Amino acid sequence: MDNNNIDNNFHLILSQETYRGNYSNLAVISHSSSEFVIDFARVSPGLKQPEVCDRVVLAPEHAKRLLFALQDNIGKYENTFGQIRLPQPKQQKPIAPFDINKGEA
Repeated sequence: MDNNNIDNNFHLILSQETYRGNYSNLAVISHSSSEFVIDFARVSPGLKQPEVCDRVVLAPEHAKRLLFALQDNIGKYENTFGQIRLPQPKQQKPIAPFDINKGEA
């Protein structure tokens, strides 16, 4: 089939509930041989464990397409608004008063 003749324009239908969306500040990704599972969750002060608000199950091919689409969109975002900066991990201080990685005793 000639891909040039395929109409790639389509319209998404969103219910009112879906349109509002869900906030997530954590994603946990797992996979099997046949699918990828992405659990979107919220970590909130006072909660002992993150609350999963959405789960998306994808075929491996669709997961890879999602990866490419995110890379493309992040590139476009950064070209418009500037580089997205991630916080640097904090350096952990040694528990003991010496650095055991240097062979000190």
